[in-house]
Amino acid sequence: MTETVVTTQNPRSAKAAPASAADTPTAPAPPEKRTGGRLRALDGLRLVAALMVALYHYGGRDGFVSQAWGTSPKEQFPTLHTPFAYGCLGVEIFFVISGFVICMSGWGRPLRSFFASRVSRLMPAYWAAVVLVTVVFALPAVVYETVSPSDALVNLTLLQEPLGVDRVLGVDWTLWAEIRFYALFALLVVLPGVSRRRVLLFCACWTMGAAIAQGARQPLLDIVLMPQYAPFFIGGIGLYLVHRDRKDALAWGVVGVNFLIGQHYAVSDLWNATDPNAFAHRTSFGIIAVVAFGFLAVAAIALGWLDWANWRWLTVAGALTYPFYLVHEHLGWVVIRTLHHGLHLPSSVTFTGTITGMLLLAWLLHRFVEDPLTPRLRKALNQIR
Repeated sequence: MTETVVTTQNPRSAKAAPASAADTPTAPAPPEKRTGGRLRALDGLRLVAALMVALYHYGGRDGFVSQAWGTSPKEQFPTLHTPFAYGCLGVEIFFVISGFVICMSGWGRPLRSFFASRVSRLMPAYWAAVVLVTVVFALPAVVYETVSPSDALVNLTLLQEPLGVDRVLGVDWTLWAEIRFYALFALLVVLPGVSRRRVLLFCACWTMGAAIAQGARQPLLDIVLMPQYAPFFIGGIGLYLVHRDRKDALAWGVVGVNFLIGQHYAVSDLWNATDPNAFAHRTSFGIIAVVAFGFLAVAAIALGWLDWANWRWLTVAGALTYPFYLVHEHLGWVVIRTLHHGLHLPSSVTFTGTITGMLLLAWLLHRFVEDPLTPRLRKALNQIR
């Protein structure tokens, strides 16, 4: 059996389908300012979001994963396939977290330091994942077809999505959304100097601009302003302002408005009750509830309500999230086929074993790729003049 795993299809169909001194002084912080130390509960929420996406990829959709199981996941998990179908919303939760973390990461940093931190955080594990998936899919024993050598090389730039090149990693469309957000925030907030007023102005202008882009239906505006995903990034930024000052009424307004807009896009994209051929029927209430969970969970962290969740293992969980997210989909299908068909293990054992195996692989990538390469790359980029 041979199939092309990576296409330039609609990203939602491929989705679950994820922080020195400032250049200029920032405005004085209000008395209630809270910046705190590491927010370990946020690390835990990252892993929850990644596992949600994995549930979707392994048991919440049809398509290539059906080839791995041999039948539709609906037959493998007759009761759980519908809850698993909501797992794709883990990406929206990632975007809320990203808005929070990027605002926190950019506060008080010069542009060069912000750029170095983002590139060094994203690229080492990403490069390793692209190479690993390309090599594994090229093995004769693996039944999935890899992309062409030329397309694999383009994938190393992380620009394959706008260039229309076949993707090695199905989830990397979300990274294209992330880097567009980083670029907007860097140019409009970090470069002139982060302050509460500038962040609020950025949020207000992006919210309005994204709405205009949706109404105008112009491809260039869609690419730059990302109306479908902007509410989640902006909501996360607003929640970081809440973290700094929980009495910031304007920040709460940013969060509330973008939750309302974000749930609209999520329901419009995923509600399928009228489709008789749908793999699983998500309800509008269920979609809204999952989006609300993402906003409320980050809000609870921002307000300090989860400061008690300060276990060290959550830091490890957060470190594993990104490499796990990168490799779990396509390599997970290979493991599912090996365990379910090769070793004839039950579906539940295969499912659990695959997630465990991908977490172990994520630890190896973190330990032997990210740990040594991230600080070196960050140091090299910070030395660029």
